[in-house]
This record gives sequence, structure tokens and C-alpha cells, in this order.
Amino acid sequence: LPPAVAEVQLRDDQYTLDHMRAFGMYNYLHLDSWYQDNVYYVDQFGRVMNLSVTLDTALQKPREVFRLPTDLTACDNRLCASMHFSSSSWVTLSDGTGRLYLIKSGKRGSSASEKWEIVFNEELGSPFIIAHSVSFVKSDAHSLAVLLLRVEKDELDTKGSGFHVTLEWVTITERKEGDQRYEIIKRRVLQGKSVPHYAAIEPSGDGLMIVSHKPFTFMQNESEKLEENDDAKVSNEKKDPLYYWQQTEDDVTITVHLPQDITKDDIKIQFSPDNICVALKDQPPLMEGKLYSSVDHESCTWIIRDDK
Repeated sequence: LPPAVAEVQLRDDQYTLDHMRAFGMYNYLHLDSWYQDNVYYVDQFGRVMNLSVTLDTALQKPREVFRLPTDLTACDNRLCASMHFSSSSWVTLSDGTGRLYLIKSGKRGSSASEKWEIVFNEELGSPFIIAHSVSFVKSDAHSLAVLLLRVEKDELDTKGSGFHVTLEWVTITERKEGDQRYEIIKRRVLQGKSVPHYAAIEPSGDGLMIVSHKPFTFMQNESEKLEENDDAKVSNEKKDPLYYWQQTEDDVTITVHLPQDITKDDIKIQFSPDNICVALKDQPPLMEGKLYSSVDHESCTWIIRDDK
């Protein structure tokens, strides 16, 4: 491709497996999941280029849809530029220097109406890549939630790699008054010891889904601790799940917590090829329902563990 993709090589101080996973194996080609025949990349001049697939296999010539306003090469510790398509008309973009852009793109994939316009941009600390983003409307205000990934030096980690992985979950919301149309209303940071295989924000912007070799925990500042105590009161009232389940290629294991003072004789369990029922003496079933798929009901069995 003339000019070439803006590839950023790992530096000498980025020597861990996490650096390799997060940045060294980064895919510079971004599929627009809202317009599936369109892909984007950032070139060496800081231009966002679009390629469309026509006639099943042929690629059109790359066309410029946006130009980053900063000189990328001026930043010594930059990462690769990254982007994520939050909706059919919103894009989140990072220039790799620590600045986040929110862009209203119009209808993408057709040169006539595709016009990328910056509606928000802010410096958010050390360089990051965008892991995921979603666009949603809550209480009549439009919001975008963005997940930023960093690998940072950890002075306290003397036995491990010397680095930790942080995920920052940023929520940006439209303001009803004032000149600045969008502003950050919440920043939350999670820390872990491995780059996640998968990290995404739920479509409603209310939660995160992370698949990771090692766990992530929220880092708190003082004001959030006060809020958290209020939340704790509410969450104490939430009930435990009815059951937990695990599955291997051969077995499904379901764990149900029994109430106090229940003996073996009080339990009635029925297995059928596509149904299960767990009941206690003189009470409505603890759990019953249709299974997703047939089981060998004659080989099914149950036990009571010491912790009930």
C-alpha cells in the first residue's frame, strides 16, 4: 500500500509477553462490523483510509476519510493508532499518544455521506489502545463507553514481569447545555496481570465482560470508596444464584445449595432425557426445567457434599 500502514515496532523496554500480545501482534486492519464490506487502517501520514470490497473479492483503491490532527512521529513512546466502531455512525479513535477522539462519521462505506467530524477529544494520560467501545442512550442522553488497554510499569512487582495490565473504562456523555457537547462523566480503572483474550463493554454500557488468564480488580480512589459503601448495602439484599453449572465434553455438573437441616431422605430428584427436577419434601421444586440437549438420564447421579 502506498503510503504504508503506520506500523509501530516494539521498543527495547517493551519486552514482555503482555507487550507482545497487546501491541506486537496488533491487527492494523479494522473491520467495520456495521458495514461488513468495509475495512479501515491508519497510514504513515496519520490518515484513516477506507477499503471497500466490491464484486466479492476485488478491493477498491484506498480512500482517505479522516486525518489525525497531530504529528504521530513526534511522540517518543507512542503505540499504534487504534480505532473501534461503536455504532453505525460513531467511531472511537486513538492516535497512540494518549489522546482519545470521538468521531461522528455519518453513514460509512459510501463516499457521498461519509464525513468524519471530531465531537470530542481529550488527553487521557499514558498511551493506550482501544479495546472496545459501545454507543447507547440512557435517560435521553447519548453516551459512549470506551475500554482502553495499557501495559504499565509496576514498581512493586519485583518477582514477576515488572509490569501490570490496566483496563480503563471511560464513559462520555452528551451535555444538554454549554459549548462543549460531550464530556467524561466516569473513569474506572481495572488492574490485572495478563492481557485479556477478550474484553468488551455490555451493549447497555452497564458492565464489562472479560476473558483473561489472570483476574482483574477495580482500583478505587477515595470518593469511589464512599459510593461503594452505599452500593454494598443494596447488593447485600441480592440473593445467591439458584445453581451453578460446569460442563466438559462428557459431563454437566450442577451444584445447588440446600437449605439448613435437610437430610438425604427429604430430597427428590428426577432425571429424564431432556428434563431435570430437584425438589425438597413438601416444598415446591428448588429447580426444574427443560435441558438444552438430551442427556443419558440412566447414568445421571447425585451426591450431597459436606457443605450441603
